[in-house]
Amino acid sequence: MRTKKGSSRTQSKKRLFKKAKGFRGGRGTLLRTVKETLVRAGVFAYRDRKVRKRVFRKLWIVRLNAAARQHGIRYSQFVYGLKKSGIELNRKMLSEMAIHDPAGFDSVCEEVKAALAA
Repeated sequence: MRTKKGSSRTQSKKRLFKKAKGFRGGRGTLLRTVKETLVRAGVFAYRDRKVRKRVFRKLWIVRLNAAARQHGIRYSQFVYGLKKSGIELNRKMLSEMAIHDPAGFDSVCEEVKAALAA
């Protein structure tokens, strides 16, 4: 007797269409196009999980550069001064501090300047 997929085919199609919810046009309604789109979306998702880390680091560096320049130091000097003074705060914390706690960032900048002067 010939076997047919039956309900398992319906389930697998349903699973794919559920993942493609919100896609426009044929990308959300036609099976072959849905499959292609999901593969492509998966590739983008995998790649951009890595890219997101780079983008955030870039953002923190831009923020730190702007905040450090307000205190009369370049970013590269600021980072060198941090290493010299033994302050082990990462870029994320420093950029958050520059935005939300200006007084704390001022004190860090003073320590950095003192370390650079010495």
